[in-house]
Amino acid sequence: MKLLYISLAGLAATAAMTAFMYLLTVLTKRVMKMIKILGTMLTNQTQPDGSLSGSIRASVTGTVVHYAIGILFAIGYLALWDSGVGAPTAAWGFLLGLGHGLLAMAGWYFYFMLHPQPPLIALRPFLLSLIFAHTVFGIVASYVFYLLAHPAHSFWR
Repeated sequence: MKLLYISLAGLAATAAMTAFMYLLTVLTKRVMKMIKILGTMLTNQTQPDGSLSGSIRASVTGTVVHYAIGILFAIGYLALWDSGVGAPTAAWGFLLGLGHGLLAMAGWYFYFMLHPQPPLIALRPFLLSLIFAHTVFGIVASYVFYLLAHPAHSFWR
């Protein structure tokens, strides 16, 4: 049952993180659409002018890979909790999300550096935003898992 709960938590957390990044796109007028960036890079469909791909293939690829990675990281959270590192609480969700965000920032940085034709985006703001987006992920993943696994107890302690 735990695997189902953490998978659902990973899906919810990935959706929340993605929504956060899309909101930043609207507010800052910068390209922060993680799914489109990921899909464009994975399918090697960066446009000649450096913009993101609008293809269905890139969107589907980006979506599937992004959500799969979200589930895998949520499973990693569960592995940590089950081994005695942290617990599904708001504070631990924030800390795990922060650490996860730093890993994601480094991973994306190297992916952009190694990719043969990355899209032309403002990389520094995108990478810094990933840290905040992943803290959202950590809190939401912890909260959803906690609600599913312990519906009668207090999360916000």
